[in-house]
Amino acid sequence: MFQQHSLPNNLRLITSQNTGTKAVTLLILTGAGSRNEKDEERGISHFLEHMFFKGGARYKNAKEVAETIDGVGGDFNAFTGKEYAGYYVKVSAEQVETSFNVLSDMLLNSIFSPHEIEKERGVILEEFNMYEDTPIYKIGWDFEELLFGSDHPMGRDEIGTKEFIAKVTQQEFQDYKSALYTPENTVIIASGNISPEKSLELAKQYFQFPAAKRTRHHIDFAWPKNPERLHLRNKKTEQAHLVVGYPGLPMAHKDEHVLNLLAVILGGNMSSRMFLNIREAHGLCYSISTTTDRYTDCGVISTHAGVDIARVEKAITAIRQEYEKITAEKISDEELQKAKNFLKGKITLRMEDSEEVASFLGTQALLLPEIKTLKQLFAKIDAVSADDILRVSRAILIPEKLSLALIGPFEGKEEEFRKLLG
Repeated sequence: MFQQHSLPNNLRLITSQNTGTKAVTLLILTGAGSRNEKDEERGISHFLEHMFFKGGARYKNAKEVAETIDGVGGDFNAFTGKEYAGYYVKVSAEQVETSFNVLSDMLLNSIFSPHEIEKERGVILEEFNMYEDTPIYKIGWDFEELLFGSDHPMGRDEIGTKEFIAKVTQQEFQDYKSALYTPENTVIIASGNISPEKSLELAKQYFQFPAAKRTRHHIDFAWPKNPERLHLRNKKTEQAHLVVGYPGLPMAHKDEHVLNLLAVILGGNMSSRMFLNIREAHGLCYSISTTTDRYTDCGVISTHAGVDIARVEKAITAIRQEYEKITAEKISDEELQKAKNFLKGKITLRMEDSEEVASFLGTQALLLPEIKTLKQLFAKIDAVSADDILRVSRAILIPEKLSLALIGPFEGKEEEFRKLLG
């Protein structure tokens, strides 16, 4: 259950009351992700996310922000994706005003002190180095660059470039904030043990955004016409990290739930085809999973695995064969029902957490024309048939579109891996 409200300044508020919990999550989502960046400012969305924590009018620095939330036993964090940035505080219900106070001060009053910018450069450069040195993170970015193309913002990682991180200025942060952190481009979500009336009262009190319109928009995405299908990063590792997959479907596509169930059947859990046949039957890997990533105008379905370097070719072939098998014949009704039960069960468990409820409602409110309820979502899942799975698998899992990103000690082996793609 949820309610939608529009404040006088055009700021949207989504409320979802749950008296069965003692927690409240306040989440702010703004359409200011990395796909809004220009070529010369890669990383500003993420760097700005950090800077919001460095002090405003009521809380002068990061120490005061942290002590205020820690002082009530709350959790707080932020994140930057390709299409939005998010900021949240999760507290006990009796401390809820603290979350409105802190987040509004961050979002409205941050000053982006040059001194703090200089200090944070080092922090973000170390975060950059961490991702570069962690193949399990880096491989996902490599695969999206492969599919979406490095010449489009969708194909670039959110962390940005060292060159821009080293030179970004206070004025650039202020300009970027003014262009995107506007009322109609922002959604506030209050979920948990708080009434809609209380949420609305506090939102009006604290989130008095200045009257401004969004002045920046992202570039629409179109799939590359002759895409490269292999991205090989030669690196000395103890394990090969790989992603094998295809272009998928965007958010709100009529077949998005079919594709989600297809991913579950292929590699969504420990009884999935990939897990049982590649890990359990052949011992080719420790971890393997198939997932979908969906954006407003594009998407991905992919299988991620960490495998023995000496048997990486066998693992890639086995993954490709599982993709091919599911396009060859219709799955059983029993296998489909198991996937439906799994997917609905996982969603139900996540909705026990006020933070997950806020994210579920907020991303829809920000990115889609309307918010679907859990009942509507489950009805869509239940309506998927085995024929739908076969139809969508054949439309998406096209051999000529199979792509591979790989990290490991494989210098000079590009052609060998290219042949594995067929």
